[in-house]
Amino acid sequence: MPLFWRIFLLNAVVLITATALLLGPVTVSTPVLLTEAAVLTVGLAAMLFANALLVRVGLAPLQRVTRAMSTTDLLRPGQRPEVTGRGEIAELISTYNTMLDRLEDERATSSARALSAQEDERRRIAQELHDEVGQSLTAVLLQLKRVADHAPVELREELSLVQETTRSSLDEIRRIARRLRPGVLDELGLASALKALTTEFGASTGLMVQHRLDPDLPDLGPEAELVLYRVAQEGLTNIARHAQARRAEVSLCRTPTGVDLQVRDDGHGIGAAAEGAGIRGMRERALLVGADLDVGPAPGGGTRVRLAVPVPVRGPAPVRAVPTVTAAPDRRRRT
Repeated sequence: MPLFWRIFLLNAVVLITATALLLGPVTVSTPVLLTEAAVLTVGLAAMLFANALLVRVGLAPLQRVTRAMSTTDLLRPGQRPEVTGRGEIAELISTYNTMLDRLEDERATSSARALSAQEDERRRIAQELHDEVGQSLTAVLLQLKRVADHAPVELREELSLVQETTRSSLDEIRRIARRLRPGVLDELGLASALKALTTEFGASTGLMVQHRLDPDLPDLGPEAELVLYRVAQEGLTNIARHAQARRAEVSLCRTPTGVDLQVRDDGHGIGAAAEGAGIRGMRERALLVGADLDVGPAPGGGTRVRLAVPVPVRGPAPVRAVPTVTAAPDRRRRT
């Protein structure tokens, strides 16, 4: 039955009942007696209560849809209001769920294209930094060394400082290129790339970074490995920028349903702060491989980023790796 006629019939029942009472035993005198006024007041209140109750019951599914509309997040897919009610209400909820399915598919497709284009551009820039800028600085460094070998003694100290500045710039260029596109991920795999990432952050930020990596990981594929690496990279970057932490840990373990990546710190925690572009970017990457991302407080304080990637796992349970601590090395360089 259409929603209009349902509400109309509910109101009609209340009004017919009121009319029947007035034509029946209920009488009104002139002037109105106190008892008659009391009876009319109680009857009116009862009719209004019954009408409000019936309308509220009939429109309850619409309230659930309203709450779903205000809380739905396309980066957390799968949230759907239950299809209840009859007629137009059930049709409206079904249509809304279908619209969410279409929006999530379209967002996933557009995000995949955008992230793929972003990775291609990062790869191109990293290659140009390594092949062009890096080689140019290397040539400048060699020329400075030859000049320093033949320069007067009073100029050698200044040339040595120029060499050190050029060498530091070359190291910075290489570091930027590695962050844009980690070659070790393609060449040596995810475990080696995560070890190199923790070592780099320990050296550049002074954090005590601990990595715990299972030795027997399943075959994840290049796309899932890249997502895991980028989430770990973004998690460590957020720790260095916002957490005010002294220690951090990156763990990657094999689970019965796939792999589990966790990035934890002992900082002040995320609190009630709204999710920024970094966390939303991690959620978009997680959607590409059907992973589940959770960002929240860590046991004992700090923040924990957990990424569960569903990968079929076969074979016996793996042996856990012994934790390894990467301390910040001595960054003094020889001239």
